[in-house]
Amino acid sequence: MRMAASSKIILPPLGLLALAFWLGGTFADPPPTQPAAPPPAAGAADASRPAPQPPPVGLASEKASAPAPLKALLIAGGCCHDYEKQHRILYEGIQKRANIRVDVVWTRDKTANPRFPLFENPNWAKGYDVVIHDECAALNEDKNAMQNILKTHETIPAVHLHCAMHSFRGRGGAPGKFTAEKHLEWCRHIGLMSIRHGPHLPVSIQFVNRDHPITAPFEDWVTDKEELYNNVEVYDAEPLAMGTQTYQRGGKEITDTAIVIWTNTKHGAPSFSTSLGHFNHNVEDPRYLELVTRGTLWVCGKLDKPAYQTPYTGSNRVEEIETEGSK
Repeated sequence: MRMAASSKIILPPLGLLALAFWLGGTFADPPPTQPAAPPPAAGAADASRPAPQPPPVGLASEKASAPAPLKALLIAGGCCHDYEKQHRILYEGIQKRANIRVDVVWTRDKTANPRFPLFENPNWAKGYDVVIHDECAALNEDKNAMQNILKTHETIPAVHLHCAMHSFRGRGGAPGKFTAEKHLEWCRHIGLMSIRHGPHLPVSIQFVNRDHPITAPFEDWVTDKEELYNNVEVYDAEPLAMGTQTYQRGGKEITDTAIVIWTNTKHGAPSFSTSLGHFNHNVEDPRYLELVTRGTLWVCGKLDKPAYQTPYTGSNRVEEIETEGSK
């Protein structure tokens, strides 16, 4: 049966179901609908997302929070001292007191002009945070080596121990007469000039700046037999402690006084120095090792950081420079 385009369809009274039957079709049941899930309560976890993981604990978190150790390079050897034992006393003592890895380059050469080939390289201290000078190389007058040392310490802090103050001067016995061309620059880098020491007798140490972070915990003390280095010129050294030594000479009592612990912040990177430390018993004194450790942390800007005041427990590198006696 054909309908005109304008004809109207009149629904049977049975409604929609009758319409479907009347048109000869079928009326499938619609799929059941699911009630909408209520929105999650405030603060409730969204089950469609993975739950957040807790922060790492134990070793992982310790590794993440512990700072990398400072890296120090200790250079030791030369005339007049037991560097075979002292280099070990120093690196072990520092590492037990601070988070500092102390690598060592040392020589058993006991002359006043020991070889230190590393100074021939302009980048000899690359990768280190601080250099600890414990050489006794009075007759070394290598201008290029000294230029490389001074250039390095424009940016890398330094610690100077004992005979480092009498090194790199060449021959001669008075200011202006030493043959090493850059000796004066070395002394200015250190902060003062010393040219001799007194007898092997105790030195009385008096701290003159107790507010400084390095020396704040120390009390005055008297060493066992030691050497007191004189001060013939003081440049930019900032004294932390004075040393006094009294002895007899020519039937007269003589008392010498000199700066024995100091810093210098006006010649390149910061430096810390002490002229103490001649004998093994001086170097292994816990007060001395604590002093050197605190000075090392201070020049690196880490003395006030508790994370660096814990022992270093890793490995370090100890290199002996080959000499005739070590072959």
